[in-house]
Amino acid sequence: MRLAARIPFLFIAGRAPGYGAAALGVFASALVLIELTAMLCTLGEKRGLAQRLSESDEHPANLIADGSLVALVASCVAALAFWLFPAPLFPGGHYTWIDRLMVLAIPPLALTEIWLAALAYRFDVAATVRARAIVEPWTISIVAGVMALVAPQSGLAVAYLASVYAAAIAAFIPFLRAYGLPLNWQPSLRNMGKLTWRSLPIATADAIEWGTRRLDIFILGLFAAPSAVGVYYVAQQIASLPQKLKTSFEPILGPVITRNLKTRDYAAIGRQVRQVGFWILAAQLGIAMALGIPGEGVMGLIGPQFVGGTGALAFLLAAEAVAATAVVSEAALIYVARIRNLVVSVLTVVLQALVTVGGILLVQELGYNELFQAAAAALGLAIALGFASLVKSRILAGILDEAVNNWRWALVWAVVPAGLVGWAATRFLPEWAELALGIPAILAVYFGVLWRRAFGPEDRVLFQKSSARSAA
Repeated sequence: MRLAARIPFLFIAGRAPGYGAAALGVFASALVLIELTAMLCTLGEKRGLAQRLSESDEHPANLIADGSLVALVASCVAALAFWLFPAPLFPGGHYTWIDRLMVLAIPPLALTEIWLAALAYRFDVAATVRARAIVEPWTISIVAGVMALVAPQSGLAVAYLASVYAAAIAAFIPFLRAYGLPLNWQPSLRNMGKLTWRSLPIATADAIEWGTRRLDIFILGLFAAPSAVGVYYVAQQIASLPQKLKTSFEPILGPVITRNLKTRDYAAIGRQVRQVGFWILAAQLGIAMALGIPGEGVMGLIGPQFVGGTGALAFLLAAEAVAATAVVSEAALIYVARIRNLVVSVLTVVLQALVTVGGILLVQELGYNELFQAAAAALGLAIALGFASLVKSRILAGILDEAVNNWRWALVWAVVPAGLVGWAATRFLPEWAELALGIPAILAVYFGVLWRRAFGPEDRVLFQKSSARSAA
């Protein structure tokens, strides 16, 4: 749903007069620091809130109010700093005064994450679907289309701000219904300080995990023109669909893990990590094949100048597949080994930065154009995430004394025939049919074989109705 709503935005931003690859590049460069800063300002409450609510007997609305106030103060300070010193947001120096207003997105972004995490603790994932998959992407698409006719020079910035505030409202209303207002609550500097100190490891890990998927854009913006950054941003948006699958499971996985930690049921945590990891990996592989094999046609939908980003798209899709083990392992590590998890996350970012910069410089030395530099940035991300998956899964397996590997050889049965169908579609069909018929055919073959060969009874429970699932 989120991708379907984002495609009109990408189409408008890629083809409408006044927008294009260069405008998208400027927009994407600012987005990197704004959303990373907002993630830092949540102070780990996106995942740490579940543990605080599980352990404390205090009124839930009061606990959430503490975290929300800290996030609000931190995000307002950060927004003011970026308004006064906007240069880091726009490395190329191309921006308008309305573009600078994008910093106003930092406070609602931080608060929305906390409200949605609180709702997820009570297993209300529908609120996240409404805010993130319906309200936010459709708002940015509609407003970008209107602004293309009215004031395209700052249309992307206005559309983004509108989508962020619309999503915040869509999250706050169900949050208020679920938790109500705080009772006899007063802000306490002592409590805020303790919360900030305790949350720093999770907050940093959250920011690093999120930042690994944005550091590539930031580094590319230092070396390449805005048009190349814009092409890369489009490839990243398309490739982000598999990443959203991980995000879909995260609101439930966190509370379930914290509850099992309370009873020290490590075997249950190991089973949950293995099973959810397999579900995510299986879905990511299928979607990566469906979007990657006809990649030129997919990128060409946004505009002819974006076809050169097909190589970057392929590496980004591969990166999301290899990251599956890391993200589900981290869902448990932030509670059982937060410092070790943080160290590995920092090493991952350092490795990504070194490989990305080295790859871009090598491509420049060999004389290839900036779109090859974009592919090098994507390859750097894939290598770094592969390292994180290997190390984090081994650490978690050692702590739980349980296997957490999510790979099943039965996946090969689904990958091979789906790959052959995709190859035939790109080889023998015209481009329109390659997309209209080839993508559904790849998905149908892949998931059909997956269901018969790789899914056991415990996996199929995911797709049963709630009454049958309860009985199981």
